[in-house]
Amino acid sequence: MKLKGWSGGRPYARKLRREMTLPEVLLWQELRREPGGWYFRRQHRAGPYFLDFYCARARLCVEVDGEIHGRGDQPARDAARDAWLVERGVCVLRVPAVEVLRDLDAVLRHILDVVSGR
Repeated sequence: MKLKGWSGGRPYARKLRREMTLPEVLLWQELRREPGGWYFRRQHRAGPYFLDFYCARARLCVEVDGEIHGRGDQPARDAARDAWLVERGVCVLRVPAVEVLRDLDAVLRHILDVVSGR
């Protein structure tokens, strides 16, 4: 099943690509090189959502979670989003932004381990 976004989402996806956080930029610099032969997209549209990084071949979504993801109603919104993706056969891997900043190589190895297992 192919994930498609809502029709008006393309300009917003472009905006998100221009406004990526530092951890997202650092991770994208590695993922864009297609590590292990795996192709990732950034700010991929999926239904009403935008996925930080998505590997269609492995049906894997990688989300870089900053501090905001632990506040207010964000955990519940993230859970609803994850459930929506899982219903469509997509595995969601949440990576703390602080871990990307602390040890990018370890994060990349973990992503490659997960994607290889799919």
